[in-house]
Amino acid sequence: MTREAPEAGAEGPRDIAVVAFAQTDHRRTSAELSEVEMLMPVLHEVLEATGLKTADIGFTCSGSSDYLAGRAFSFTMALDGVGAWPPISESHVEMDGAWALYEAWTKLLTGDADTALVYSYGKSSPGSVRDVLTRQLDPYYVAPLWPDSVALAALQAQALIDAGETDEPALAGVAARSRASATANSHAQLSGSVPHGDYLVRPLRRGDCPPIGDGAAAVVLAAGERARELCPRPAWIRGIDHRIEAHGLGVRDLTDSPSTRLAAEKAGAFERPVDTAELHAPFTSQEVILRKALRLDDGVAVNPSGGALAANPVMAAGLIRIGEAAARIHRGESDRALAHATSGPCLQQNLVAVLEGES
Repeated sequence: MTREAPEAGAEGPRDIAVVAFAQTDHRRTSAELSEVEMLMPVLHEVLEATGLKTADIGFTCSGSSDYLAGRAFSFTMALDGVGAWPPISESHVEMDGAWALYEAWTKLLTGDADTALVYSYGKSSPGSVRDVLTRQLDPYYVAPLWPDSVALAALQAQALIDAGETDEPALAGVAARSRASATANSHAQLSGSVPHGDYLVRPLRRGDCPPIGDGAAAVVLAAGERARELCPRPAWIRGIDHRIEAHGLGVRDLTDSPSTRLAAEKAGAFERPVDTAELHAPFTSQEVILRKALRLDDGVAVNPSGGALAANPVMAAGLIRIGEAAARIHRGESDRALAHATSGPCLQQNLVAVLEGES
């Protein structure tokens, strides 16, 4: 949703910005660390960047998945690491951290808090993430067939190829460009010249798929003048919206993403051009779909961080897209950026945020 201009004499809605962002170095495995140990340095870094302490945060929201951790209410251990005593205002979503950021944004809009800490994390290395993600599928018709995440992405990629929207060399080009961009990202898991490899599920080769790895991320949000106090150039959230496709894969056009297009429209992405787009596209074929849905031309810097093809910590990769877009605004490398996050098979759920810096 975007915020409409108030009537004359009325008090306008609050301006909310991302004022700090931090992430781990993403690795194939972090077996020597618990989720809390992996997360804590990131929380310390993002708070130190603003000079805030835990007691200064008005609202805390996290995103993670018990299915990855393999135990119920695993997020409570991470919350203990954050510091839940004295009692704090806190919430959790069983989703990517981008959706935790959405909840925190709405909380700040109400005026109940002036600052928010949002964090998310995921360890995919202990098990088979391809199988774990099948728990997102329709439990009656699709999940019993047990198609894994790569097989479903291959189905989508083949539909794109059959429709003449792309081909295998073009997909390889997406992977090469993303990982070349990641050479400037010290946190990336894969960067530079990465072999495209053999087929995992035709037509997707290993290079078309995201690396499996562990990681965490955190951002701090602040409202109004508080944001200007905490950050020299805040990344103002001008609009944010999320939409969902039908659960049944058979009733969807897998070559398109109308939910992404609608979310972008409601977030105000089409009102003016953007110069940066951080897209949560774990598979090369999904970038093709998202570029079309978001009307991104060649003049837009797409995934300058390398995107999910360079590092894809499940439950944090979407929040990282927002954080990377905001960080470019903080550094003065972008004036108007779009960030996208997805969840579910074949781009089922999509969130779009538009961020701007002040000139």
